[in-house]
Amino acid sequence: MRSGAGWLASAAQDEVDAFLGGLGDNALMALPWLFEFWALPHQLPPDGAWKSWVIMGGRGAGKTRAGAEWVRAEVEGARPLDPGRSRRVALVGETIDQVREVMIFGESGFLACSPSDRKPVWEAGRRRLVWPNGAVAQVFSAHEPESLRGPQFDAAWVDELAKWKKAEETWDMLQFALRLGEHPRQVITTTPRNVAVLKAILKNPSTVVTHAPTEANRAYLAASFLDEVRQRYEGTRLGRQELDGVLLEDVEGALWTTPALESGRIEAAPKLDRIVVAVDPPVTGHAGSDECGIVVVGAVTQGPPQTWRAVVLEDASVTAASPDTWARAALAAMERHGADRLVAEVNQGGDLVETVIRGIDPMVPFRAVRASKGKAARAEPVAALYEQGRVRHLRGLAALEDQMCRMTLRGFDGKGSPDRLDALVWALWELMIAPASGHQRPQVRGL
Repeated sequence: MRSGAGWLASAAQDEVDAFLGGLGDNALMALPWLFEFWALPHQLPPDGAWKSWVIMGGRGAGKTRAGAEWVRAEVEGARPLDPGRSRRVALVGETIDQVREVMIFGESGFLACSPSDRKPVWEAGRRRLVWPNGAVAQVFSAHEPESLRGPQFDAAWVDELAKWKKAEETWDMLQFALRLGEHPRQVITTTPRNVAVLKAILKNPSTVVTHAPTEANRAYLAASFLDEVRQRYEGTRLGRQELDGVLLEDVEGALWTTPALESGRIEAAPKLDRIVVAVDPPVTGHAGSDECGIVVVGAVTQGPPQTWRAVVLEDASVTAASPDTWARAALAAMERHGADRLVAEVNQGGDLVETVIRGIDPMVPFRAVRASKGKAARAEPVAALYEQGRVRHLRGLAALEDQMCRMTLRGFDGKGSPDRLDALVWALWELMIAPASGHQRPQVRGL
């Protein structure tokens, strides 16, 4: 039988008709229960001798169905009464109720995805599922890690581990209990969160990962749900976590955090008195270069300086760009937003930065700035503006916000250079900090 990763959903109609027409009655009846035929790539277990399989995805990405089907494949044999690879399974969720309502009785749980001759029986008093072949799955709550002392298993399904309050203790107890059979394994289905236990699992050499955004499972989701969550969260850092299924790591001691940035999100900018485009140019312009940070920020500057407010309007940064490319991108951002000044750091490029920009637009209002402090020292007063609630973000700034949440007083805890953050810092120095402090603006050239 032809199978694999949702082939039927993506095939042309004539292929579908030909395929279904060639199946006998028994094959047609079995087809709805053959998950490998319908599954999306992230829902199928990777090859290899892994110990833990993490299915990390956005809300509604099909994680629960993948977990239930993996357990089915573990415990079921070729025929309903034949033994499978595993016979003792642990089902661990945040609470007993959530295991029962989501993993067992939910629309993607065991009872919904099992054919009648293989459907397990729920024994509520003993908190367990029993399959016709004698395989048993016991239910556990992450609120009670000690309940995993004593039992032993050859397989486990862990659901939404990243939101457990006693995640580390429960996970540790489960590892001691997973000791039956030749090669006990476990699947973890979770929306990612920045928690230590999940990061430790992901770093383990015996862990494999599949990943998918909410959008990957759109064929099985209500259109109104997708429209609602896109409208509310798309283009935000929280959306990257909850919709794209990306693990966002807020570094310990970071100057910014995800909750703080999300609390400062606005849907539209007010009328602004000034708008600037700030540029942090790369040293070179080839495939191995750092990004060119280009950030647009506006401010309301009426009244005393302590009442001024700023809005980050756009991250227009470009990657591996030549000087001509990033200069044109910066000037285009100025035109889009009606900015009144272009600010560029010249530590690396010196006079060449202004030369490149004026070669395209000789009359552009331009200010060159030269860093005399380290990145963290420059960023700290900007972070203070955020703590005071004086800077807001529009949507679409996720890549910039990722860098912000990795900047600490010790420096940047990430790969490469935080060029987007540097551009943001220069923009807010120009709009808010330098005018309010009465500091001489460094190395002013142009209008």
